[in-house]
Amino acid sequence: MASTSDIKNGLCIKYNNDIYKIIEFLHVKPGKGPAFVRTKLRSLTNGKVLDNTFSAGHKIEEVRVENHKFQYLYPEGDDFHFMNTETFEQITLNKNILDSPDLLKEGENVMVSINTETDLPLSVDMPASVILEVTYAEPGIKGNTATNATKSATVETGATVNVPLFINEGDKIKIDTTSGSYMERVKE
Repeated sequence: MASTSDIKNGLCIKYNNDIYKIIEFLHVKPGKGPAFVRTKLRSLTNGKVLDNTFSAGHKIEEVRVENHKFQYLYPEGDDFHFMNTETFEQITLNKNILDSPDLLKEGENVMVSINTETDLPLSVDMPASVILEVTYAEPGIKGNTATNATKSATVETGATVNVPLFINEGDKIKIDTTSGSYMERVKE
């Protein structure tokens, strides 16, 4: 058993007969009354996000997990196939376990959290950013670059991202996987 002082981002806990991963947390010590911890939890079974407040010192049941490096192989409907880079064992995960499946490129390495008690995969941690090639973007109009105007562009995985007007087809761009937003153009 752990307490609220052990809460950190990425911690997996049992709560309400389900397994949740802590996405965000904030320790709050008000001037009047007891301290508490405000958390944002994501269910690892159905992907729903839940806001919850734990009082200070509240006991939480921690789930032991191991992180393993897996390589993304290919999609098949709503299922995604991954291979362990050490043992070459393959697993199939559903689309709702992934944070941003539309930004996942074949051959990309991810970290998969596996429950040590049941040996079942719980979550997939994407890299902080991915570099993808733009496959379709409307041409930018000269003179429209004075403002922070954006246009939508389609990348090689099929995802649509808002990009600045100077991005063209064939450009490689860096995308933040947590928000799905454009970060910068990558020169090779």
